Amino acid sequence: MKKLKDFGFRISDFGVWLLIMPQLMSSITLLKGWFAKTCLRYRQAQTTAREKSVSIRENLWEKLKNSTFSLQLSDLKFQISNFKFQIFYLALPLCLSLFTYQAKAQSLDDYLIQAAQNNPGLKASYSRYMASMERSGQVALPDPELRVGFFIRPMERFMGNQQADIQLMQMFPWFGMLSAQKEEANYMALAQYQLFLEEKNQLFFQVKSTWYELHRLNEEIRISEENLEYLKKYERLALIKYQAAAPTTGGAAPTPSNQTASTSGSSSAGASSMNSMGATTSQMPTSASSMSSGMGSSGTGSGMSDVLQIRIEMKELESNLSQLEANMEPLQIKFNQLLNRENREEILLSAALSPANLDNGKLEVLENIKASNPMLAMYDSEMAAYDQQARMAKLDGRPMLGAGVNYMPFKPRLEDGMMMGGDNMVMPMVTMTLPIYRKKTNAKIKEAEYLKEATSLTRQKTENLLTMEWANAFRDWEDAERKIRLYTEQVKLVDQTINLLLTAYSNSGRDFTEVLRAQQLLLDYQLKRVNAINQQYQSLAMLEMLASSDAQLQ
Repeated sequence: MKKLKDFGFRISDFGVWLLIMPQLMSSITLLKGWFAKTCLRYRQAQTTAREKSVSIRENLWEKLKNSTFSLQLSDLKFQISNFKFQIFYLALPLCLSLFTYQAKAQSLDDYLIQAAQNNPGLKASYSRYMASMERSGQVALPDPELRVGFFIRPMERFMGNQQADIQLMQMFPWFGMLSAQKEEANYMALAQYQLFLEEKNQLFFQVKSTWYELHRLNEEIRISEENLEYLKKYERLALIKYQAAAPTTGGAAPTPSNQTASTSGSSSAGASSMNSMGATTSQMPTSASSMSSGMGSSGTGSGMSDVLQIRIEMKELESNLSQLEANMEPLQIKFNQLLNRENREEILLSAALSPANLDNGKLEVLENIKASNPMLAMYDSEMAAYDQQARMAKLDGRPMLGAGVNYMPFKPRLEDGMMMGGDNMVMPMVTMTLPIYRKKTNAKIKEAEYLKEATSLTRQKTENLLTMEWANAFRDWEDAERKIRLYTEQVKLVDQTINLLLTAYSNSGRDFTEVLRAQQLLLDYQLKRVNAINQQYQSLAMLEMLASSDAQLQ
């Protein structure tokens, strides 16, 4: 066990930076390079897939808008040269916006530094540590004793008239007592320092956890808004399909053009449009001869039901969006309070989180936790301090030695006409305590031994709890990895399914319910994937807190 003085823990007002900055700065360089590369690759792949899907759907919408429903598979193919040009055209502003966004947004490390600077709980813990450091300076010899006595009437002695009696005494504890006291104070200060590190780890975990939750909500809002735009496009498709299928003989068409405009503006204005459509539909002729292109009344009713079903989905999605935005506010307040800032202060989020990789193996992480966790180190320091307390109790049973001097000033007096005496007297003195009451000493020794045993058992209990938390965190990490792989594949498959269903709908005008069902399934898988990524980062933050270090990310 190393002594505290070997580490040089005398820290000034900037000491908290010397403790925290090495860990933070080591991760900043790693995170910047990883962040730039992974985000660029992820965004390029995501943009390519999304643009391909959007282009397919836009082509279908244009075909339907022009009342052309006999699409061929060749309509879904891309010209390779045009596709490459579009990707380059889209990638260039994307790169520029990415670097601009990184310059504006603050990284997680920046907020961790702010939390270390401003959080009152961490400052209080650091002040307690600095106070415990001062105990080492309190170890010193007992204060010397000075006794002075003056005679109101000089005492007549052979040496002359004694004016006063002055004694100065210094007591010395048994050999090794002062060093034992200093070592005990140092180990107690080291234990307080480990508590400060634990407080720092707890604070950083809360900041990271809240940061990842904010990212999750922000990404869920973005995905929901994106799906809401798709539903609006589907609504316009269904209205165009319904208008084309309506009877044209006999004068007026059942679906006016202003109905489409009102629907595309907002879903809230769709209720009046639906009422008017319902009234128009009820007035449609039922004879087969009144239909154009052989369409029956069932086709028109099916088109109207498609529109109503889309609006139901849009209403529900808008309600979910409102709830997600409401959930964002308490998280923002919590994050700002952890940084000791105003509740409404703006939080600049970085780009969307990508799946992370953990370099260290499972058992390697557990060994790091057992070697680096501050609570285990705190118990080790306390046990070393109790060893010193037992040593102090044994030395307290040894006698204390004292050394001093007695000074007696004399004044000459007249004796038979002659001046007698007048020489001052100096007398060295030695004293020693007699510790004959051994019960007190033995009780102090047993007290230190019992406290050390209790601390050892508490350390074992804490180590078991840390092992359980490590197992749970790694289980969540592995579960999140499996879910990310699953939902990534599911999103790709459902996206392909939607494109095929839209093609079938444009040709036959049927199975629009399957399109909505697939779109809802796509939204569900996208949200689940975001939750899985958040779970992965929450597990990573837990492992970092347990090991009191930053895990290595690829």
